[in-house]
Amino acid sequence: MKLAAEPRHGGLWVALGLLVYAAVWLALLAATSLSPPTDNIEQLTWLHSLEWGYYKHPPLPTWLLWLPAQLFGANAWTSYATGAALTLAAMGLMWRLLARLRGRRHATLALLTMLCITYYNGRLYYYNHNVVLMFFASASAALCWQAHSSRQLRWWAALGVALGLGLLAKYQVVVTMTSVFVFWLSQRGWRDPLQRRGLWLALLIVLVIFTPHLWWLSTHDFAPFRYANETSLGLHLGVAQRWAEALHWLVDQVANRALPAWALLAVALYTARRSAKPSDEVEKAPETAAEKTAQAVSVAATDPQQHAASRALLWCWGLMPLLFMPLVVVVAGAEPQLQWGTPFMLFAVPAAMEWVGPRSGWSRLPMRPALIAFAVIQGLLLLLSQLTSPSGPAALRDRHWRSFDSPALAALLEAPARQALSGGPICVVSGPPKEAGALALRLADRPLVLIDGRYDRSPWVSAELVQRCGVLELRRGELAAGGRPVGPAFPELSWRVLPPHATPAQGTPRP
Repeated sequence: MKLAAEPRHGGLWVALGLLVYAAVWLALLAATSLSPPTDNIEQLTWLHSLEWGYYKHPPLPTWLLWLPAQLFGANAWTSYATGAALTLAAMGLMWRLLARLRGRRHATLALLTMLCITYYNGRLYYYNHNVVLMFFASASAALCWQAHSSRQLRWWAALGVALGLGLLAKYQVVVTMTSVFVFWLSQRGWRDPLQRRGLWLALLIVLVIFTPHLWWLSTHDFAPFRYANETSLGLHLGVAQRWAEALHWLVDQVANRALPAWALLAVALYTARRSAKPSDEVEKAPETAAEKTAQAVSVAATDPQQHAASRALLWCWGLMPLLFMPLVVVVAGAEPQLQWGTPFMLFAVPAAMEWVGPRSGWSRLPMRPALIAFAVIQGLLLLLSQLTSPSGPAALRDRHWRSFDSPALAALLEAPARQALSGGPICVVSGPPKEAGALALRLADRPLVLIDGRYDRSPWVSAELVQRCGVLELRRGELAAGGRPVGPAFPELSWRVLPPHATPAQGTPRP
């Protein structure tokens, strides 16, 4: 079965539009955040030692950040740009896939709609495992289509690589694997010897890629699984609470995070129906060269069988995550994290377009009203982000982490900490990961972070270094022996300095 030709025009304009989008949002988010997102801080902390795994997550996001950090420095802006680049690359991959399946106009409307989901604008500067997984989930959708439609094993191999790397990004890639399998079943892949071999080849490659991390897990007491069990998976909620949590997660994803996207899609649908003409007028209406090209490369216009298969693909990627997550909550009693939807909510848009519109309904959409609606929605989201930020009116400011004043914390502690260290450098900050990490990024010496005072969670810090250089210890909650409150601006934090060559009895952090 021959693939439709790739769209050759329009991609440059899409790329330029995404760059402008990123520049506007990153400028605002950086200017209105006193501290980087906690996930960015986490990655910048872990970056000091490239491991096959970390106590919370698999290693790929940290590895991917390493090269940009070598080129531009291990700072907040490097993490912002890397997170935005991966998010928009995932969007670009989806635009390209949709342009091949439904035409460029359909794909462009879907892209504009995805960019209205609040995961991808207000959190555009996040860099974490969800962002990296989103890229590989998008790549897996495109490669799964290639593997199905081309019937070539090399595309199944490429899909295996994408899924394997996704597994090194976050174990939640099992949701994408489920989408692949459900799509394979929907196309009766078991009847085709090549598709059967392709699926097994992909699974084998996933296993090969994951094996080194699996070995690391076995030698580190499966720390990420223990962490997940302590924080969400092992809470064992009651039956009623399970259903309530599952429903809350689903409503938050569909009716909160994606609400601006549905508003844009509603405007587009209303405009499309108002501008629709009788069938005889449509047939006589002249088409532009761009519209003819877009239609020519669309699977919807060339092969009804391909259209049905592509529809199944979009349904699988769009609906499976929205079903999978609540199912985990109901069956396992886990407490769902709202950010679990980050890698997958963009796929809900093309699925919704398949459900709402007829086969070619979106291809007749006038783009000008959609672009105007997109600009209005983005303007409102930008204004809301500004008003609720630390620089907004006091009555409207939120209490999110971006309001944590890490520059003020560093200004309060840097001089007295140096004095307590007899004028020496601050080499190590010990304490809660987000507060200690934010402080370390603001200190001139850029010290290492000893997470919660635990060497097993901080392989980049050695006991010998702490003994030789001392440590600035930050604590949340009750005062430690010899500790002092940071000040009224940080009522929950206290600090102390353990000088070089302190004995364990004096408080040197232990593993």
